[in-house]
Order: sequence, then C-alpha cells, then structure tokens
Amino acid sequence: MSLVFRFPIFFMPKKYKEKAALIKQKEYPLEEAVELLTQASTTKFDGTAEVHVRLNADPAQGDQQVRATVTLPHGTGKTLRIAVVVPEDRAKEMLEAGAVKAGEENLIKAIEKGELDFDVLVAVPSSMKSLGKVAKTLGQKGLMPNPKAGTVTDNPVQAIKELQKGKIEFRNDKQAIIHSIFGKISFGKEKLTENLRVLLVAVKEARPAGIKGEYIKSITITPTMGPSIRVAQGGM
Repeated sequence: MSLVFRFPIFFMPKKYKEKAALIKQKEYPLEEAVELLTQASTTKFDGTAEVHVRLNADPAQGDQQVRATVTLPHGTGKTLRIAVVVPEDRAKEMLEAGAVKAGEENLIKAIEKGELDFDVLVAVPSSMKSLGKVAKTLGQKGLMPNPKAGTVTDNPVQAIKELQKGKIEFRNDKQAIIHSIFGKISFGKEKLTENLRVLLVAVKEARPAGIKGEYIKSITITPTMGPSIRVAQGGM
C-alpha cells in the first residue's frame, strides 16, 4: 500500500503537477472527492483507489485497536491468490473452490522455505496448531489467519467465496492509520463511491469503546500514483 505524500513543488513531475492542479480545495464532499480521484491518476495502467483514515487512537492500548472486515459491493478489482490450511483429504475440495494452494504438511513446509506466493491464508481451527512453527513468518507479512478477519473458520469454502467477492480486512497500523483499497480507478465514480461509503460505514461501526471523543481525524483518498484528496466528513 502506497503512502500519502506530496512532492515538494520544485521536485514535482510534470504529470503529477498537472493532476495536483485539479485539486483546488482543502477538502471535498465524498462524491466530489471520488470524481476527482478518477481524474487524478498519473499512470497509464489501471491504478488502485486507496483510502487512508487517520484515527484519534493510541495503538499501544488494546482497547483502542480497530480491526474488522467488510465486503465491498463491487469488489476490489484484484484477483486474490488464496491458500488454505486444511487436512490433506480436503485439499482437493479447496482447490476446486478456487484456492491456489491447499493442504497442511506440504503447505507449511513451503511456507518454511519462504514460498509465500499467495495473498490470503485461510485455515480451519484444527490446523492452527500446525501453523505455530511459521507463525512469525506469517505475522511479519500480515498473513497469519485470524478469526476476526474470518480467515480461521470451519467453513473454508465459504471463506474463499467471500474473499473472491470482495471481502477485505482493515486495521489500524502503529501510527493509528487505516490503509485500505476500495477498487480500481476504472470502476468509475459511482462504483467507487458506493465501495468507499460501505467501507467508511464499517470503519465507524468498528469504533472501539476505548476511544473517547473524536474518532476519525481525517480521511484521504489517493490513486496508486497521484495527488491525495481530503474527504470532508460532514454529511457522509
């Protein structure tokens, strides 16, 4: 996930400068911000729409951690590579459901070798003990299955289907910022707006009891490469 930043004016590439000139206000209502986003990408390829939500939270406090899942109505535009840790006799079922890798012993051995050629790892509860030896490796890459993310489940086939339909996990980082994607620039204004609204509602509903007063400090959207656009919170 790319970081939100702006080039110093004297280092600003011409294309970036042209796109940055489109942004004339400090912040915009959500729909207007998304419309600008569809015009702000500086790449020739189909960029990703990203959102960065800065929270009024102390990530060091356990009761101020934000972590939840949401299914975007129009998906993310990204084809996920899903691996599933299940007993070997269920591996074929997982592959038929759309997983790129499945099994237990052989899959864990591959992970030990550093073969992390998947985007999401799902596991059944009975296989979680087997992941202990690779927990550190998976944790560092953000791939460790977790019940809150719906990736530890007794119904891995359903989990695969939900992930393929656009289910994503969001969580705050050490700087109390949630970084997430909400589609591709080519989705256009309407689909991106709907995806973003659903995501932001989920973020608001995931507010921990430990966060008092103001919850969301700022919302910024940006293409993979291009200027950032501040979203006004009023009226969302």
